[in-house]
Amino acid sequence: MTSYKALVNNVIKKADVLLEVVDARFPDETRNSEVEKEIIRLKKPFIIVINKCDLVSKEKLDRAKSRLSRIAPTVFISSKDRSGTTMLRHQILASACIKERDILVGTLGYPNVGKSSVINGVTGRHRASTSSISGHTKAVQHVNAGSRIMFMDTPGVIPFDENDEYVQGLLGIKDSTHLRDPIGVALKIIEKMLAENKTALESFYNVTLETEESYSILEQIGKQCNFLQKKGEIDEMRTAARIISDWQNGLLLV
Repeated sequence: MTSYKALVNNVIKKADVLLEVVDARFPDETRNSEVEKEIIRLKKPFIIVINKCDLVSKEKLDRAKSRLSRIAPTVFISSKDRSGTTMLRHQILASACIKERDILVGTLGYPNVGKSSVINGVTGRHRASTSSISGHTKAVQHVNAGSRIMFMDTPGVIPFDENDEYVQGLLGIKDSTHLRDPIGVALKIIEKMLAENKTALESFYNVTLETEESYSILEQIGKQCNFLQKKGEIDEMRTAARIISDWQNGLLLV
């Protein structure tokens, strides 16, 4: 953790502008207050980039932007279709106020929020290495985006006091094979879907939910997916792994 903290602080000091990339499904949970405080302390301009905006409703995006814009300029991005990338480029140029040289842009955020994908969206080509595996970026990479913008792509910022495995599962920091309690994480995903988009949960798994009890719903999904053990019992672990994978791969929309 100490090495991560040193790396992050070094990026903040070197950068002219910082991007804090957050997941549209969890805009508040994927902010890092410690990083933000350090940026503000050093009086560096920063932009909050809400990535994966194609995974949430417009109403939820508008609420998030209204709230986060009070902290810093906020831009929506969808790495899938590159929407919002031109707006982000303009915001970087407006925030930097530098004319005599390239603008060095530091990108910070949790593992798997899509920092490298945001950079590739702005550059218009695949220059920053990406992967669906969290923690894929291992060291700072410099990426020339043209028009006087140079990105610093960084490994995911893991909060220095973050030990909540459920949060790590929901944010895609750990996949099901690295979770001690994948069933518990799957139940958290079901609870979030029930609260924010029950219809999408029913539609995706082709089930009609007649209960709000998350464990019963997990069993119903397992039965629908034909994840059965001997004697017809539901394979809970296999079902949980499927739900976590679908969530982390952006197939379940909130």
